[in-house]
Amino acid sequence: MKDQFSNAERAQVLAQALPYIQRYYGKVVVVKYGGNAMINEELKQQVMEDIVLLHLVGVKIVLVHGGGPEINDLMQRLGKKAEFVDGLRVTDKETVDIVQMVLAGKVNKSLVNLVEMKGGKAMGISGIDGRLIEAEPKDRRLGYVGNIVKVNIDPVIDLLENDYIPVISTVGCDREGNTYNINGDTAAAFIAGALRAKRLIMMTDIAGILTDKNDPSTLIPELTVSEARGLFDSGIISGGMIPKVNCCIEAIERGVKNVIIMDGCVPHSILMEILTDEGAGTMVKGDEGK
Repeated sequence: MKDQFSNAERAQVLAQALPYIQRYYGKVVVVKYGGNAMINEELKQQVMEDIVLLHLVGVKIVLVHGGGPEINDLMQRLGKKAEFVDGLRVTDKETVDIVQMVLAGKVNKSLVNLVEMKGGKAMGISGIDGRLIEAEPKDRRLGYVGNIVKVNIDPVIDLLENDYIPVISTVGCDREGNTYNINGDTAAAFIAGALRAKRLIMMTDIAGILTDKNDPSTLIPELTVSEARGLFDSGIISGGMIPKVNCCIEAIERGVKNVIIMDGCVPHSILMEILTDEGAGTMVKGDEGK
């Protein structure tokens, strides 16, 4: 198929990106990556290309990833049945070992390898390394599901200063040597806050916050923390979007400038968000004058 863009058109696109590159040059952007965008191999390739491109033009990218489907797949193959309490997965000792194996091992290293193949410079770590994520039990009934009590951000800063893309798996630890399964969105919010990131991008499988969850045309492009809380009260933000928006608010209260919730299944959505005026998804920002 003939290339639909001329060289002049390509050059014009690059020139139009210049102000955005200048705006983000040397700034920290945290990307929370998981879900369907991670399952689809073609999308995964494009996400890694976007991350490497931003890294090469001077954006300090930190990639925080999940891996729920891979965990479920291995549990099923091992004959391990999932149990839930109040909708939350019970994580016993065997299950947390599986979580650590999949997240800190298979998924983390495959993403590092892919970034390197795309021409980037990546280093994979978990929340255990350097005691990056210290945790405590969220609920004794849930076993090794953790609440974050402290983030020791120095290992991430060291990697950024040495021009690496940190690739972080969301397992944590405590002072007794226990390992905990940490919610990926929460971990990304805490890490972005500790880095005082310019932006946190949360890749999901929907366009953003919708006034009608069944109608993508009702996307809310931008809202403040106070407006978001109002949407909780009105029921517009409900179900699985509640914890995601709470993580957005957590990140902003911890010092992140703004947070984007967007559809990670849209090709090159990260580049659209960072390098264009139109952006992608819903931006949550702090209240003016706060």
